[in-house]
Amino acid sequence: MKPVDFTRPREAARAFTPKLSDFVEQPLYSDVWADPDLAPRDRSLVTIACLIALNHTNELPAHLRRGIENGLTKTEISALITHMAFYAGFPAAITASGYANATFDEQA
Repeated sequence: MKPVDFTRPREAARAFTPKLSDFVEQPLYSDVWADPDLAPRDRSLVTIACLIALNHTNELPAHLRRGIENGLTKTEISALITHMAFYAGFPAAITASGYANATFDEQA
């Protein structure tokens, strides 16, 4: 079996479930992420925290990149992951740390 590229999860899913990918783009990114009641930076913090808590590590690299694009710093993401260790568990936080480190290395 060919490995799945989870660095771009939407693109990986689109080939098999194009309608699911369409739902992500419309309404999730076009309406929910565009809602001015919560800043994109804050949405990224919440989303990354949820992905850590729910152990959805396959989605984490894409949302870490989005968080960086939305203004999150390495220090803030590190603090978020450390904070999540007490609520989502240390294994989840340690795994997230690895993904975050790889994402920041990729960005450099």
